[in-house]
Amino acid sequence: MKLRLSTKLFAGFVAISVLFAAVAVINYQLSRKVLRNSQRVERSQRITGESTTLLRNIIDMETGFRGFLLLGDETLLEYYYEGERNLLGRFAQLRNELPLNTPQYNRMLRAQRLYQQWTAYSHLLISEKREALRRNPRQIALEGLEHRNLTSGLTGKVLMDQIRVVFAAFEKEENSIRMAQRQKLQDSIRETRILSVGITLVTIFLGLLYASYLVRQLSRRIRGMVTLSRSIADGDYTTTVLDTEQDELTELADSLNVMSNTIDGTITQLERRNQELDQFAYVVSHDLKAPLRGIETASRWIEEDMGRELPEHIREFLLLMRTRVGRMENLISGILELARVGRTKQAEERVNVRELLQEILDSLAPPEGFKVELPSYLPTITTNRVQLQQVFSNLISNALKYHHQPEQGLIRIGCREERGQFMFSVQDNGPGISPEYHERIFVIFQTLTERDTLESTGVGLAIVKKIVERRGGTIRVESAEGQGATFLFTWPKEKPRRTEFRSEGAVLPVSNAQIQQ
Repeated sequence: MKLRLSTKLFAGFVAISVLFAAVAVINYQLSRKVLRNSQRVERSQRITGESTTLLRNIIDMETGFRGFLLLGDETLLEYYYEGERNLLGRFAQLRNELPLNTPQYNRMLRAQRLYQQWTAYSHLLISEKREALRRNPRQIALEGLEHRNLTSGLTGKVLMDQIRVVFAAFEKEENSIRMAQRQKLQDSIRETRILSVGITLVTIFLGLLYASYLVRQLSRRIRGMVTLSRSIADGDYTTTVLDTEQDELTELADSLNVMSNTIDGTITQLERRNQELDQFAYVVSHDLKAPLRGIETASRWIEEDMGRELPEHIREFLLLMRTRVGRMENLISGILELARVGRTKQAEERVNVRELLQEILDSLAPPEGFKVELPSYLPTITTNRVQLQQVFSNLISNALKYHHQPEQGLIRIGCREERGQFMFSVQDNGPGISPEYHERIFVIFQTLTERDTLESTGVGLAIVKKIVERRGGTIRVESAEGQGATFLFTWPKEKPRRTEFRSEGAVLPVSNAQIQQ
């Protein structure tokens, strides 16, 4: 009985998961050991820092005390009292960090007793110094102090020297303890590294061993399916793959074979229907335009036959009717042009963008006073000339058509080379576009002016957007009302890679509501 592919994979994953779980448990135990040693080193550093701070505060107290005895300046006692306040709880805190009944704990007890003896001695002399100053403001040094013999006997100095000796021994012992803990920490880190790396390598080796077994079992079959998929991607839908292992990959191979056959039938049907739609579009175009021309001709005959007898309001109605007929004919042409975008395969050629823009400006013939500025740099690129010409023509003609002051009009063409694409811009100083309409203007049949005010089909920018996006670029507008408009679009340096059918696209359906009467 053959094992299913899912069973093999599940067994492998379970084995690898168990190994990694074992690695995780061992690493956890080792990391706890490293953490304990690290915490011990950190605690030793903290104890050393606390003892150093204690000694520094005591020395500050001694300095302030001596200065007061010599000069009688009360401000010098600020260091004395500040150190005393800091030392109120520091001895107890430091002892809490130390294990009971250890040499370090006993040293700190001795240091505290010596400190208490010194503070009793210093408090006594400070009070006597204050009393002497009260009696005689000109009193200097130790004159008149009852217990000045204590200073001459160097009682205070002996106590301070003993305190320094105790703290020096404490710090020396703590340094040796910390060095031992650091050595343990290094040993535990080294042990963790060796064991972690060793176990991880063993786990990886076993995982790779099992993976190579599966790869050998599956590579040939997957390679056949990849070949089938590539054939489908390249448009060959008649290829099949044979698999007899009777597992999940066999089901996948059968599904790919069915998909290939289905796509083959669907593509054939789609091509046939697209051809029918193409034919239908041209027939509808011809059948719609013919009666429209008839209506226009009939209106002119009526106008010619009646001559001066034709009432003025009837003449206006006939003119309005011909305008509507012209709009309908332009609308049909615009829809067909939008539907044709990308339907026919056109050759790529070298295009000098500056020459292309000159041709477009010559054909559009801007009104007198309207200026068009071209940048100093315009590239020569390999692209579809007709499509790039359509994009620039529509953008420039829109700037000309909708400008509110043509005699002062200005259009600036810009170009910036970016990685893998060019960024073109068409900027005008026209009436501008409110931000709420920035997306709407690219929708088919959408215009921002009344159609009777300015004739427009609302298809031009939809064609521009479709062409740019099919080339793999983007287009947007930057504008505000009364501040002109700038259309920016990107044009890739290379043609986008995509699968194209021999005939694609269809004529967009147009409802009666969309055709302005």
